[in-house]
Formats: sequence, C-alpha cells, structure tokens
Amino acid sequence: MPTKTQGRKSDHIRICLEEDVQHSHVTTGFEDIYFIHKALPEIERDKISLATTVFDHKFSAPLMVEAITGGTTEAVKINAAIASAVEELGLGMGVGSQRAAIEKPSLGKSFSIARKKAPTAFLIANIGGPQLARGYGVKEARKAVDMMDADALAIHLNALQEAVQPEGETSFKGVLDKIGEIVEALDVPVIVKETGAGIAAEEAKLLASMNVAGIDVAGVGGTSWAAVEFHRARQKRDEFHQELGKAFWDWGLPTAISLIETLQSVSITVIASGGIRTGIDVAKSLSLGANLAGIAHPILLAATKGPREVEKTLQVVIEGFRNAMFLVGAESISKLREVPLVITGKTAEWLKMRGFQPENYSKRR
Repeated sequence: MPTKTQGRKSDHIRICLEEDVQHSHVTTGFEDIYFIHKALPEIERDKISLATTVFDHKFSAPLMVEAITGGTTEAVKINAAIASAVEELGLGMGVGSQRAAIEKPSLGKSFSIARKKAPTAFLIANIGGPQLARGYGVKEARKAVDMMDADALAIHLNALQEAVQPEGETSFKGVLDKIGEIVEALDVPVIVKETGAGIAAEEAKLLASMNVAGIDVAGVGGTSWAAVEFHRARQKRDEFHQELGKAFWDWGLPTAISLIETLQSVSITVIASGGIRTGIDVAKSLSLGANLAGIAHPILLAATKGPREVEKTLQVVIEGFRNAMFLVGAESISKLREVPLVITGKTAEWLKMRGFQPENYSKRR
C-alpha cells in the first residue's frame, strides 16, 4: 500500500505535467540583464570550450538537471530517462527527496536507477530540511548518499511549500545546526538548495558559515511549489489551502536577484536554477559568476517521452549557450565571466536598494 509520502510524490508529478504551475506574475529577472553584442566576435564558434570542473568533477558543459522526483513507480522511468541522457552528454543530475525510500526501502530503485543508467555522471542525493528538524541526521544523510552511490548530497529548503501544504511540516528550528553536523560527518560535498523561492544574502552567509560546499539558489521564475499545492488542494476540494497556495503563488526572490545576492556574499560553489529555460539564461548565470546552471520542468516534460527526448532538450540548451558565448566573443567560461553585462529595471533597483552595485558588471574588461 502506498505511503502518504508516495501519494504526494505522485500528485506532484501529475500536477507538474498536467497543470500550469509556473510563476504567473513574477519572472526570473534575467530579462533585465543584457549582454553587449559583439558584431566582430573574433573567435571560432566550433572551438569554444564549454567544459568546466565543479566539485572535482568534469562536466562537458556547466549544466545539470535539477532534483525532480523519486519514491514512486513512475519516478523509476523518469529518473532512468534523465540519467541515461546526462550520462551520454557528460552532465549531472539531482534526484527528488529520498524521504519515501528512507521510510520504505523497497522504493530505493527509483533513486538507485540513476547510478545504474549513469555510471560516470555527477549524481546528487537529496534529503529535506524539515526532516532534519524532525529527527533526521547523519544516519539518514548517509543512507541517501549510499542508496544511489551519489557524488554529493543536497539538503533542500522548502519552507514555502510546507507552509501552504495541508500536511506541511513547518518546524525549521535547528535545521542550520543539523546542516553543519552533516557537512562535518559526510565525505561528499553538501549542497543546500532552495525549491523555487530563492536564497538571500543573509541565508547564504549563514550556510557558508556551516562550511557547505555549495548553494543552489533555485529562485522565482520557474515552477512554483505554492502553485503545485494550490492544484492539489483544488483537486481535494480543500478551499482553505487552495486560497493559501493562490496567495503565495509568486512568493520569493527572482532567480537573477538571488543569484547575485548569493554570489556577492559568499565564496563557495553556486548553482543557478529557477526558471532556467535557454542557453542564454545559462550564459547570463555563468557570466554573473555561477559555477553551474540547473534546469528542471522542461526536462520532466521530456523525460515522459524517454531519454532521447531529454537528450534533445538538453542539447538545444547547450547549443544556445555556445551561441551566446560566440556572440559575446568568449572562448571559454573564464572569458565569459569577463564580458560586460548591463543590469536594468527592477533587478537593478532591487540590488541598489539592498546595497549591491549592479553598475560594476558593465565595467568589466
């Protein structure tokens, strides 16, 4: 018999595939960030190097598939398709929360299938911050990593989702200290990731003080988990939580803002995610200073059609990234970080109000 956790995971997959769960009135902020086009790039497009090394692992391009799912029967097929594609392309992937398999070990296949299909790709295990507050610790973290022979562990923060979910676990007391304990005990890098509401400078500094290896900002502009819970509540005729989900649909920090706040506050690995849809988004993220960019919802849609469709979707993003580098005259990622960026509009206004200096990006080179 399916557990309650399994049931929620199945709901989440179905809703993300069938309903509109994208942020409705807030964007990533990348539309406020402009490259300066080079009519004379003076480089050869086909000789541009996209390769990068992050967490001592070589990626063919600075792109990964974000945590999507696990813990259900349908997740086996989805994670298998994604893993096959990232193995072929030399990328990386994360899996969804492994709570379901920690509670019911027979569900471990939906996670271990990733390593089976991707023996050399960079794989990220996943446990939740709320579970740390309720008793999870080093033991469960190790189980998650061992379950899929992962190269890193992500601890996800989803306070917004928990706050609007009928079954939500809203105690986050002590999570930061638990993160520190896990960082100290594990032999693999620990990444802390948001789930669509972004990470501000203050939290980034707190996480860095715990010696986490990386931060995945996962800002506003892509999938809204408040929207997902809105649809769950609507389908269950739960008007109370439906209204909560609707009210908080667009809550959080736009991805570009969260990324810049984090990058200017810490000196650790930073992953840009939350509404990353094109190679131009990836190029802007890397030019701002991110080490990797992560993409999720388009890959979920592709994964239902199989690994070839996932591979095709990722290749379009990769080639878009290569084109953007060509059009700003950057032969490598290190050169991309030197090109000028013009930050305008609401993104620039926000950054100035928060004490950052967006004009500095336009003065590079």
